[in-house]
Amino acid sequence: MRAFDLDPTGERHGGLPTWPWRYADPGLHTRRQLRALGLRPGGQEVAAQVVCRGGGRIAYLYRLDLALPIRPMTPARAAALDRAMARRQTCPLCHTRYDHCLPLRTLGSCVPCSELTDDEREQLAVLTAAA
Repeated sequence: MRAFDLDPTGERHGGLPTWPWRYADPGLHTRRQLRALGLRPGGQEVAAQVVCRGGGRIAYLYRLDLALPIRPMTPARAAALDRAMARRQTCPLCHTRYDHCLPLRTLGSCVPCSELTDDEREQLAVLTAAA
């Protein structure tokens, strides 16, 4: 623990109370911790921060007593999420939808399509365009 990271009044960190990793007030939680409890910050301001890895990472903390319950998933939100995931899970070459996200940035397609030769890709493009 670095002594510089312990600043409960926020004098050295722009007015934001700061604690080292695992030393924060028990009434403060990160977004992930709130989510695990079925809560969300609900528009409240950041109450404090935790500094870890020698100051290389910062996690913002929110008050538990001001947190609100998470919003329920509506049919419209579920449909929007499904459309967004479909773009990440569908191969642009063979149009197959997988149950995981594809490496589109690196391979540009699913793994089987990335291993095809140029001739095989042209044949696949003709077949999928006809269908």
